[in-house]
Amino acid sequence: MAGFAVADGHGGPYAPYAGTTLVINVPAHPHYNAMMKVLPQFTEETGIEVEVDQLQYLKMRERQTLELTKDEGDYDLISYVVFSKADYVFADQLENLARFFMNPKLADPAYDAEDLIDGYVANIGIAGGFKGYLPGATGSLFGIPYGSETSVLAYRKDIFEKHGIATPENYDQLLDAACKIPEVEEGMGGMASRAASGHQASHAFLLHLAPLGGRVFDDNWEPIINNEAGVAAANALKTIVDCGPEGSQTFGPSEAAAAFSQGQAAMFMDSIAFAAGFEDPTKSKVAGKVGYALHPEGVRRGSQTGGFGIAIPKNAQNKEAAFLLMQWLTSKKGDLAVAMAGGNPSRFSTYENAELNAKYPYSATFGEALKYADPDWRPIIPTWGKINADIGTTMSQVLTEGLDPQEALDGVAERARAIMDEAGYYTWQ
Repeated sequence: MAGFAVADGHGGPYAPYAGTTLVINVPAHPHYNAMMKVLPQFTEETGIEVEVDQLQYLKMRERQTLELTKDEGDYDLISYVVFSKADYVFADQLENLARFFMNPKLADPAYDAEDLIDGYVANIGIAGGFKGYLPGATGSLFGIPYGSETSVLAYRKDIFEKHGIATPENYDQLLDAACKIPEVEEGMGGMASRAASGHQASHAFLLHLAPLGGRVFDDNWEPIINNEAGVAAANALKTIVDCGPEGSQTFGPSEAAAAFSQGQAAMFMDSIAFAAGFEDPTKSKVAGKVGYALHPEGVRRGSQTGGFGIAIPKNAQNKEAAFLLMQWLTSKKGDLAVAMAGGNPSRFSTYENAELNAKYPYSATFGEALKYADPDWRPIIPTWGKINADIGTTMSQVLTEGLDPQEALDGVAERARAIMDEAGYYTWQ
């Protein structure tokens, strides 16, 4: 990559921007903590300084909502959580990246965009294609995946071996193991899962909906969340929570991960971002005892896609220098450098790197899981915030109040259709 090759003298494509200070907005997240470790290398090689504003990710979203509406913003590059993609693009607040990649003075010919994990690019970077949020003939690239995540199954190798339980490869085995563990291992829950009312319960439900064959909408935007697959996903989540560790009904991802890392549960199925914490003996009681497997198969494989991407705001003051930083960070060498520091790779080649797999042996499984990453496991559309909240509060009633799953999902489908109707989704029917 040019940026690594012109380290002396800040020449080449970086020369016009040496001395520039970029301001970037990123979340408090393990991947971005790793990024902070390699940023000095960027400045050393390019002469471009970087000032980082790091916030908890929901506060980051609040700050961006204000910043992106200004005529001239404070941020040159932002990280955005995946479900912000539709909102920002629909509000015309992000730069289309085509004009930067078309500029020979900026675009690195060795960038190798085909090596970027396609499921991540589809889910996080592209807008305007099929359904408005997936790739297609009318789609464009507005962001690059960075700090992106998929789902894998973490399990206690020692507990599974002790009781002769096989690593779950499908949902029948997963649910059987989830409820067998509390019977054979006193004081231990089967699987720790998100379940708290709102976004967390919705996320947990959707995590099972896609592999069990469901979708929130069909291709005509008619809600199908209440069909047989939807009810199966709701029942799967309820089984997992009922057989989970104490307090499961109120868990967010951090609480669920903490329960697993403290030995209160035998399984954890969520983002790959938690693996580094599980393997840190200063924080985890299960370091060295954890196995990692693909998200179990239902009627299909369908691991989730999510996490973060990076984009250039329309009101940024240093767009070309920001693009150079974006390109540097997501290049093959930049991606590997951040991954070696504990970040999440965005490239297939990084997951295949022998040095990375020697340092983090679970990386090979994560790379395999990404072959099944499903960019359509949840709809990234402007109305999603309302629908997501409704799914989450309703699903919480299933988990805590005994609401019948079919009745719950019928209500969600009816309300979702009303939200979509108001937004104009049935105008052309």
